[in-house]
Amino acid sequence: MSFPLLTATAALPAIGAIATAAVPAAKRTAAKWLALLFSLATLALAITVLVRFDPDGDRYQLTESHSWIADFGVRYELGVDGIAVALIALTALLIPFIVLAGWHDADPLETGSRRWRPTQGFFALILAVEAMVIISFEATDVFLFYIFFEAMLIPMYFLIGGFGDRAHKDGEEKAATQRSYAAVKFLLYNLAGGLIMLAAVIGLYVVAGNFSLTEIAQARANGELEMATSTERWLFLGFFFAFAVKAPLWPLHTWLPNAMQESTAPVAVLITAVVDKVGTFAMLRFCLQLFPEASKWATPVILVLAVISIIYGALLAVGQRDIKRLIAYASISHFGFIVMGIFAMTSQGQSGATLYMVNHGISTAVLMLIAGFLISRRGSRLIADFGGVQKVAPVLAGTFLIGGLATLSLPGLAPFVSEFLVLVGTFTRYPVIGIIATFGIVLAALYTLVLYQRTMTGPVKPEVAAMPDLRVREIAVVAPLVVLLVFLGVYPKPVTDVVNPAVKQTLSDVQKKDPQPEVEAAK
Repeated sequence: MSFPLLTATAALPAIGAIATAAVPAAKRTAAKWLALLFSLATLALAITVLVRFDPDGDRYQLTESHSWIADFGVRYELGVDGIAVALIALTALLIPFIVLAGWHDADPLETGSRRWRPTQGFFALILAVEAMVIISFEATDVFLFYIFFEAMLIPMYFLIGGFGDRAHKDGEEKAATQRSYAAVKFLLYNLAGGLIMLAAVIGLYVVAGNFSLTEIAQARANGELEMATSTERWLFLGFFFAFAVKAPLWPLHTWLPNAMQESTAPVAVLITAVVDKVGTFAMLRFCLQLFPEASKWATPVILVLAVISIIYGALLAVGQRDIKRLIAYASISHFGFIVMGIFAMTSQGQSGATLYMVNHGISTAVLMLIAGFLISRRGSRLIADFGGVQKVAPVLAGTFLIGGLATLSLPGLAPFVSEFLVLVGTFTRYPVIGIIATFGIVLAALYTLVLYQRTMTGPVKPEVAAMPDLRVREIAVVAPLVVLLVFLGVYPKPVTDVVNPAVKQTLSDVQKKDPQPEVEAAK
């Protein structure tokens, strides 16, 4: 029996969460180091998965399958394709940086303060989320996926509601109220999507007789499983609704700005760079594979929603006064590009969308973590409270600029390649949608440069005159991510080589081919 590598990759952070939570309350530093150690060990396993995965091999590799609830056809079934491997690597890469960036975020403000839960709980919850996200990327049993898709909401709820942002000027009581509101809103939105998905999961079982993604997709491809058109469409909508809430896609996005605003910066990165990727990933793995005809039927409406997300998110980002809310609305705009690339139904669009998931995770981590360092120094999230930071903290300002330029997809940085592929893939099949979406790029330049100008340039405000530059720990957090932004910006081939075969297989599931060019290339 071969070593269950996928199970180990998901189980290790879960074990780390239990071990970290069990550390005595007085040993806060030990808990931090233990969480970091487990996150690094998980990264090592994720790299092993990446190395052992053969892009030219079987669609699902490193598979594991065991009977679980036999009477209902539920199996513990895992397997990864190129898209899942890339996102597992992204998740495992970001968690150590999230742990390092949040090193002091759960420390008590004062002796006897009830504002913060124990430090051990903060890091244990982060590792618990990592475990659930990884197994969601690995699961090829629909019921198994659903369990962890929903279970990850619980630790996220406590991270948002119990360990919120310290940059509040309205007193601890009001801050706690705002955190609770954001956490409850996050939970209710995602639970509503999950309940609708549960109904669709049950409906799928009634139609197919099991929950195995591979068996159902194979039976559909071979003509052994027929679904009535109306049944397929309703089941698709049930799955897609839950994924659109998680993504988040307009108009189901309103929980995200509140959640990111009230979270600590590392938890905000966990939300938008890690957890939200499960929604867009699931659109590729489940919606397109299980319901190919319904996916094509819904494409025009979904593309319109994606374009609205792109423009709406960017417009609201322009008008924000809160740094974190600006980054949240920028992420909504970027997720619009990802969804647009998925449902453009072209190889360039879907490769770009998958690459965008990876690149957006890295670029958002850089920008949000630097923003968190900036906010913690000033004690305020308001843009108007800053000014002239680049004169007193040039390294902080420089890395903030790099994160901002990546957000606006500057050529030479990683998000540019993915956004370009998404737009090319959309233009070839839906030119009007592609043209409208390009306005999001212009707006991204506006909100990013205005943010930098108002916070980093101009006269030095007295409140920031003594602001320290990045410390060694903070540089250790952002420097590797900045290097990755540049590396993948000029050489994205390591990621595209892994994801492209999976993208071609997904297009084959929906029986779509790339449009032929109107002008033949010269021979």
